Amino acid sequence: MRIILSNIGTFGDINPLVAIALELKRRGHTPVMALPAVYTTKVAPLGIEFHALRPDIDPTNTLLVEMIYDVNKGTETGLRKFLFPVLRETYGDLLDAATKPARADLMLLGELNYAGPLVAEVTGIPWASYVLAPFSFFSVYDPPVLPPYPRLARADKLVGMGRAMRRLAQFVTRKWPEPIYELRRELGLPMGANPIFEAKHSPDLVLALFSRLLGVEQKDWPPHVSITGFCFYDADPNAPHAIALPVQLEQFLAAGEPPVVFTLGSAAVLAAGDFYEQSARAALRAGVRAVLLIGADARNRPRGALPDSICVAEYAPYSALFPRTSLVVHQGGVGTTAQCLRAGRPMLVMPYSHDQPDNARRMKRLGVARVIQRAEYKPWRVARHLRAMLAQPECERRAQAAAQAMAREDGVKAACDALERLCRRRAPVA
Repeated sequence: MRIILSNIGTFGDINPLVAIALELKRRGHTPVMALPAVYTTKVAPLGIEFHALRPDIDPTNTLLVEMIYDVNKGTETGLRKFLFPVLRETYGDLLDAATKPARADLMLLGELNYAGPLVAEVTGIPWASYVLAPFSFFSVYDPPVLPPYPRLARADKLVGMGRAMRRLAQFVTRKWPEPIYELRRELGLPMGANPIFEAKHSPDLVLALFSRLLGVEQKDWPPHVSITGFCFYDADPNAPHAIALPVQLEQFLAAGEPPVVFTLGSAAVLAAGDFYEQSARAALRAGVRAVLLIGADARNRPRGALPDSICVAEYAPYSALFPRTSLVVHQGGVGTTAQCLRAGRPMLVMPYSHDQPDNARRMKRLGVARVIQRAEYKPWRVARHLRAMLAQPECERRAQAAAQAMAREDGVKAACDALERLCRRRAPVA
C-alpha cells in the first residue's frame, strides 16, 4: 500500500505518525509523510518519502505560539489566523501528495488537516482519521473541560450539562468553518457536516491513539472508532535514530537521587514566560534535585547562577529520562502525559489550553496527578505540591499500576493492523 500520513501541528501531533510510518515501512508498505516543511529534517533521515504541506511552522515565532495558547482565544486564533487563511494551499499540497507520482491507496489524516477530508471526497481515496485525546470527541456523556470555562467541568457527570456544553461550543464556533464551506462550494461539493465537530472524523475508521486509561468508548462517539493505545516516538530531532540523554544530564542523574523534571513539551515551551525561573525557585524551596528542559529559547534559562542540584538541558527524550525521575511537572500535552504514564511517574500538571486542561483532569481522576493553574504557579505553592506528592506512596503506587496497564497495550501495532484491514475492505474488486 501507498499510504499518506498527514497532519499540521507540533511534535506531539507528528510523533505518533512517525511511529506508525516506521511500522508500515517495516511491513513492506510505502508510507508518505505530508507535513509542514519544518519536519523535513526529522523525517528524511528515516528513509520515508516526504511532501511539504502548507502552512509551514516557524518555531521561532513565539508571538504566534503565545496567541494560540491563550486560554480564551487560542483555538480560534490557531484555526482562523493560521490554518484557514492558507486552506487552498494545504488542499493543493495534499492533493499532489495523494496523486503524484502515484495515486495513494489510503490516507491517514489528523484533525488539524481540514483540507484532508476534501481531498478524500474529490479523489475517492479511502481515508482514516486519528485523534490523540478524548477531548477531540466532545462527548456529552464524558464532557471535556472547556479551557475558557473550567468550572463547568465540575458538573461533568450530568448528561444535560454535557449537552449544554456542546451546544455552547457549537454556538461559539459557528462562524469559524466558513472558509471550509467556501472551498467546498468552489469544488462543487455539498456543504456537508460541521468540519470542527463531525466532518473531521472518517466514516470508515477513526484511530483513537490513546490509552484506555485516558478514556473509553462513549455512546455518541463516531462509528468505527478503534482505541489503539499510545504510539510512541521521541528520538532527538537532530539524531532521529538515537534515543540517548545528553552527557551532562546523564552525569547529573547518576550523581544523586532521582530529580523532579520541569518541562513544557515542544510547543508551550515557546511561550514559557517565567515558568523555568519559578520552577527553579520551587525546587530550591522543596529541597529537591531538578531538571529543567528549557528548549532552544535562551530566554527560558533562569537568571543567575544555579546550584549543582539543578540541571538545565535544552532537550532530552522523555522515554530515556522520565523512568529515572521522581515526579514530572508539565503542561498537560497528551504526548508528555503519555510518557509520564508509560514511565509510571506522578505528575503535577499546569495546563495551558486546548486539550491540556481536560488531560489534566483525567490524570487527577486516575489518582496520578495534581493540577495547578498557570495563575497559581508560584514557587511556594509548587514546592508545597512537590513535598506533598513525594511524601505520598499512594500516588507513586497508582502511577506504577498505570504503567503496568499500559505495558499491555501496543498502539503502533493496533493502528497499523486497523489500517491494513481498512485497505483490504476498501480495495476495488478485480
